[in-house]
Amino acid sequence: MARGTKEGKLARAAEVGIVLGSASDWVEVEPAAFLLKEWGIAFEVTVASAHRTPRRVQAYAREAAGRGLKVIIAAAGAAAHLAGVLASETILPVIGVPMPSSSLQGLDSLLAMVQMPAGVPVATMALGSAGARNAAILAAQILALNDLRLQEVLKEHKARLEERVLRQREEIPEEYRSDF
Repeated sequence: MARGTKEGKLARAAEVGIVLGSASDWVEVEPAAFLLKEWGIAFEVTVASAHRTPRRVQAYAREAAGRGLKVIIAAAGAAAHLAGVLASETILPVIGVPMPSSSLQGLDSLLAMVQMPAGVPVATMALGSAGARNAAILAAQILALNDLRLQEVLKEHKARLEERVLRQREEIPEEYRSDF
């Protein structure tokens, strides 16, 4: 849900910016975009590399608040400095999603994001698509601080999660199942 639609009509201004270190990260991040779209949260997606396009990353971060963004989600693999560079250039919350794209299966990405120096926070999620979905949920929670509609959406989401887990109880053979 970027700034425009296929019909050329203007969409709502994006509140969440998703920055991918590489287009190959989209497969892992797409579930987060679907969730934001389902919940009616306007977002934009771009590709920018902390190492290969550093000026683009810095400009994106510096201009983000002025363009109406309220939260940035950064997904990157390998050295994964993208979230940290974005966080160093903006006062907006930055949520990092480490990608399992290297021979180290994402451990390098995870460590790069969680080891930020004091004063430059990055809220780091789990690896891959689970982390991307959690990033979308955290972004929604941040936005919900001032949005009653989103508060209700999140309450419904939590209720659906609970229902799913309670239904799983039925998968356990009755002879072993606790009444708790």
